[in-house]
Amino acid sequence: MSMIEMIAELVPAGSRVLDLGCGQGELLAYLQRRKNCSGYGVELDDANVLACARRGVNVIQLNLEEGLAIFEDQSFDVVLQLETLQHLRNTEAMLRETARVGRIGVVSFPNFAHWPNRLQVLGGRMPVTRVLPYQWYDTPNIRVGTFADFEVLARKNRLRVLDSFGVERGRQVRTFPNLLSSMAVFKFDRG
Repeated sequence: MSMIEMIAELVPAGSRVLDLGCGQGELLAYLQRRKNCSGYGVELDDANVLACARRGVNVIQLNLEEGLAIFEDQSFDVVLQLETLQHLRNTEAMLRETARVGRIGVVSFPNFAHWPNRLQVLGGRMPVTRVLPYQWYDTPNIRVGTFADFEVLARKNRLRVLDSFGVERGRQVRTFPNLLSSMAVFKFDRG
């Protein structure tokens, strides 16, 4: 199963969706076609904004570091923040904004605690893997996190985790996801 399909399963049919850091709009286009969803993508990169427009995806060019003040409280059913948290300086503030703007939030990020990463760190090196393909000096990731770290962050911000799982090689991992998955996925609300 593809990551798009896994995330789409977390989004109720007919939802109004905001996709933060939507890239070229593949997921929103999929949700529009397959689940009759509507909404917007938020993207900064000019080429990605153009790709979204060509796909028929509504897109707003916005730097996520500036927050989501243009959106009203609970104005979306679902807010997606997929593989963007690790690139943001204001991670905790953006997580709170995700919960403010949407009834449900879905985040994903590389799980730094995956066992191959742990082995590379034990060997004295920063991990370089399929999910973390950069060297320490050229990574676009500002921070790294783990499945367990997000659980603590969610509790600290009074977010209720509705579902969570890891992803490894196209499969959901629900047993020991902090150890056995390269990607973490969480669905949450404000509780």
